[in-house]
Amino acid sequence: MKEFSKEVYLKWYEEMTMWRRFEDKCRSLYLKQKIRGFLHLYNGQEAIPAGFVHAMDLSKDSMITAYRCHIHPMAMGVDPKRILAELCGKATGTSGGMGGSMHIFSKEKRFYGGHGIVGGQIPLGAGIAFADKYFETGGVNICFFGDGAARQGSLHETFNMAMNWKLPVVFVVENNQYAMGTSVKRTANHEDIYKLGLGYEMPCLPVDAMDPEKVAEAAYEAIERARRGDGPTFIEARTYRYRGHSMSDAEPYRSKDEVAEHKKDDPIEIVKQRILSNNWATEDELTALDEKSKEFVEECVDFMEESPYPSAEKVYEYVYAQEDYPFLDLYENKK
Repeated sequence: MKEFSKEVYLKWYEEMTMWRRFEDKCRSLYLKQKIRGFLHLYNGQEAIPAGFVHAMDLSKDSMITAYRCHIHPMAMGVDPKRILAELCGKATGTSGGMGGSMHIFSKEKRFYGGHGIVGGQIPLGAGIAFADKYFETGGVNICFFGDGAARQGSLHETFNMAMNWKLPVVFVVENNQYAMGTSVKRTANHEDIYKLGLGYEMPCLPVDAMDPEKVAEAAYEAIERARRGDGPTFIEARTYRYRGHSMSDAEPYRSKDEVAEHKKDDPIEIVKQRILSNNWATEDELTALDEKSKEFVEECVDFMEESPYPSAEKVYEYVYAQEDYPFLDLYENKK
């Protein structure tokens, strides 16, 4: 695996501060009603995509996740300007403004969503891995899901099949402690979600997911195992989200003191302190990087504001593969 060098840490700091600011800006745009529908923010969980992408081969590996999906594609190389445009329903968005917050997608960067159905991406991740194995691409799929999705039956069916076929996939539960407003402690008779892998003799482990270095180490071992043909690994990424489940969440299930306690382990602060302790940058240099991130997020907003909405005709383009579908003829001719 690539070493954890000065360059890596400075890149992490710049990207993670930008991701945090991006999500804060999304919150602001939602309150201004420029983003509509659902909005699920990622604040506090930035170490996970930072660590995984460090361990991945972006020329052939892929990623799929749930609906808290703005930051993962950025880590994979998708243009944040197009992501914000998608969030605001603009034609320049990653899905032409048709997907919105929960459905970011980029075939070019091998980021396969953004899925609104809880746990729906778990069998899809295994399917992508099956394709990688069948076509001998050498790629590995990283399949993320939340702690609530770990209770879905599709997880067990997929785990069984993935182990039986030794598929090149890494399953990652982003355990941010709450499934919407329900604590992990209340959703099952156990709290160690990673142990679900034991029933399938799948290698499984927990990782401190507030630290990108620890995430990268666990990710690299799992990815290399999959690439060798030895099958899946199940990683429980133990993290914490600072915002509510979505913008409609008043957070009655946790206290401000609890959130403040978890913020003592802020992944951005962990990266910052390592940079300073190794004399890789000064406070002023890090402040400059933070300002650069702030300016870039404003550039994303400008790009979104200047982008047009899709034309009304677009509503018909992605519904039917068959151009002469009978319903359209009946509708257009009022028959």
